[in-house]
Amino acid sequence: MIYFFLCALTTLCVDANTIRVVSQTVGSDEMLLALASPDQIAALSPLAKNPVFCARSNQASPYPIISANGDAESILKFNPTLVLCADFTRPELISQLKKSKVKVIIFDHYSTIDEAYVNLRTLAKELNEEKKAEMLINESRRRINSLKTLLAKSPVVKVLMPSTFGVLAGQDTTFQDLCEHTGADNVASSYGHIVGFQKQPSEAMISWPIDYIILEGSDYNQALATIQGLPPYSVMQAVKQNRVVLIPGWIAGCISIDRVKGYEILAKALHPELF
Repeated sequence: MIYFFLCALTTLCVDANTIRVVSQTVGSDEMLLALASPDQIAALSPLAKNPVFCARSNQASPYPIISANGDAESILKFNPTLVLCADFTRPELISQLKKSKVKVIIFDHYSTIDEAYVNLRTLAKELNEEKKAEMLINESRRRINSLKTLLAKSPVVKVLMPSTFGVLAGQDTTFQDLCEHTGADNVASSYGHIVGFQKQPSEAMISWPIDYIILEGSDYNQALATIQGLPPYSVMQAVKQNRVVLIPGWIAGCISIDRVKGYEILAKALHPELF
């Protein structure tokens, strides 16, 4: 009953020219915070204010957040005219939102920076912020080109990003995109021929040439401890010799254009002699 009441309330209470956006994922949080005026942001995802997951957490503090694992009611109570979701959003939630007649955008391609540009333009059109989107895209391209020129002076390094879940990120992932823009060769892709996320081939990994292990976190010892006792990492020379690079948690999975900042952070960590 409450659900249907909120559906009706959303339809009746929002002026035709009003734009009120609820973001259901951290990736769309970042896009929304980059583009929207404050009055257009109705609510953000539960991770928006967490700097481990969101590149723009410092901008998120003024805004309410939706309930973690909430239903359509927890979103509709903010009277949105638009809800931003992703292909990993729960199908039943998307179905409920569409029944409410609120417009829903589902972002389902985001592995590369070019796909991030497409998504930004899609949202910009809804917000009437096309010019701002183009400015952001042009600036990100400028930064990428500058980084590419700088990295041309240094050899490519071979890297691997472990997972305590026993899977590796290969081709067609945000981590692959990260490597391609930071002078790095993702050995899970080039040597393991992994596409997407697949179970790690533990025995084969021992022979992979690895210059650096990339881990998420801010505490070196704590991050390293998560893999030191796990096969095959416990016998890898890169781990034994502490050839480990730490990156903030939001970087590897960033699906917005904020990944460009991630490129710069990782490139500096892998090629400090250039900076």
